[in-house]
Amino acid sequence: MAVDAAAPPATGDTAVLTDEALAFVGELHARFEPRRRELLAARAERRARLQSGERPDFLADTVSVREGDWTIPPVPNALADRRVEITGPTERKMLINALNSGARVFMADFEDANAPTWSNLVQGQANLIEAFAGTLSLETEAKTYALKDAVATVCVRPRGWHLPEAHVQIDGEPVAGALFDFGMFVWHNGQGLVDSGRGPFLYLPKLQSHLEARLWNDVLSFAEDRLDLPRGSIRATVLIEHILAAFEMHEILYELREHAAGLNAGRWDYIFSVIKSFPRDPQAVLPDRAQVTMTVPFMRAYTELLVSTCHRRGAHAIGGMAAFIPSRRDPEVNEQAIAKVREDKRREVADGCDGSWVAHPDLVPVVAEVFDEVLGERPNQLSVMRDDVSVSAGQLLDFAIPGSSVTGEGVANNVAVSLRYIAAWLGGLGAVAIFNLMEDAATAEISRSQIWQWIRHGRVPREQVRRVIADEAAKLEGTPHLAQAIELLERTALSDGQVEFLTLPAYELLEAVEA
Repeated sequence: MAVDAAAPPATGDTAVLTDEALAFVGELHARFEPRRRELLAARAERRARLQSGERPDFLADTVSVREGDWTIPPVPNALADRRVEITGPTERKMLINALNSGARVFMADFEDANAPTWSNLVQGQANLIEAFAGTLSLETEAKTYALKDAVATVCVRPRGWHLPEAHVQIDGEPVAGALFDFGMFVWHNGQGLVDSGRGPFLYLPKLQSHLEARLWNDVLSFAEDRLDLPRGSIRATVLIEHILAAFEMHEILYELREHAAGLNAGRWDYIFSVIKSFPRDPQAVLPDRAQVTMTVPFMRAYTELLVSTCHRRGAHAIGGMAAFIPSRRDPEVNEQAIAKVREDKRREVADGCDGSWVAHPDLVPVVAEVFDEVLGERPNQLSVMRDDVSVSAGQLLDFAIPGSSVTGEGVANNVAVSLRYIAAWLGGLGAVAIFNLMEDAATAEISRSQIWQWIRHGRVPREQVRRVIADEAAKLEGTPHLAQAIELLERTALSDGQVEFLTLPAYELLEAVEA
């Protein structure tokens, strides 16, 4: 088996891309790549059935799992209190600031908040090695950045099963991004994290079925055995980011059992999954993105089901993202936005959530205060069982939002966010501040797929969107990678066919940019 890291040198590559680490990734590829491909083929078949009118339901052949009286093992002490989690890429400065932010957990992201340039991926892994050793620092002309004595617990999010890593070839074919990200992380840090009692901990993205969770469970078990780590030492929180996964929450936790830690309400990708799963259904046409809040009926059903499922199984329920970026220039904007954040988080903690996400360090104390009021000295709310919750398939699939609409302002915002984000992504940035919100690949997916959906269902004329793109492009004249961003937006939003993931054609462009 020939493992070739066919890429230009990157900062940190001597620490990360060792022969032994690459060989381990090769082992993961040889053992699990065939099943990954089978599951991706099963995804495509299921998607075709949905687009032909099939509607999902709770699985008939796993009733015993849903009705069974089982729980996951107790969550490790280092992950017991998750009342505020901050997310972001593994860029050096962001990593230091996030670890020092006062959040209980930092999700180190190789997925939606990361543009997968080779440099970002390799340097990110090198930064994590230094962070776990306590030696990560940064010197700039203006400031010295160093880790505090007490830092956030780290959960690493590898890429989803569908994304390739073209820079690492195994017998001439690209390795899965998920296996590269996980393999490098656990090879270099697994034993040290076990010894310190701080992991290894993961966030698993984009799962669509319990069979995909089963694959992850087998990967984690193999890694533990191969690296002489105790069984069950790797613990994973799964992002429920797809409507199909919402029907299989019990089954996903069951498949991961000894490796499970909780579920997270990945709200942005969940909305995106509705758009791409039911493209022909006029009842699934969603209004302006800003109107699809966590209080609309189908989102409310999904999050209440998540809390109920998690606590019945002894797993953490983590709430959705607060994406607002506080402005030091506009106190009025801050006051209004932070009031909305507080309202959102009060709803989550009242629902029984054990913690929630923020995208900016300045929101950590805001969300901490909300959870502190309810939790006090308790680490979580696992005792809040939510026996009152009973969610039907019909509730999960009822996409009606009374009083909502598609507006010109919504079209303009989606175009503006898409162009700015794609251009920044092609320049190597995965988490981008746009209009006081931290945007990532998931929000870009919503933005461009809503345009496609609105055109398909006659809510917005295609030519109107073209005019908006031209107007927005004029405002962005001189922005690096703008022409490529326009082309990609038009290809994924204006074409007749539905493009499943923006990040797949974007990755091809990114490779060309890097070359």
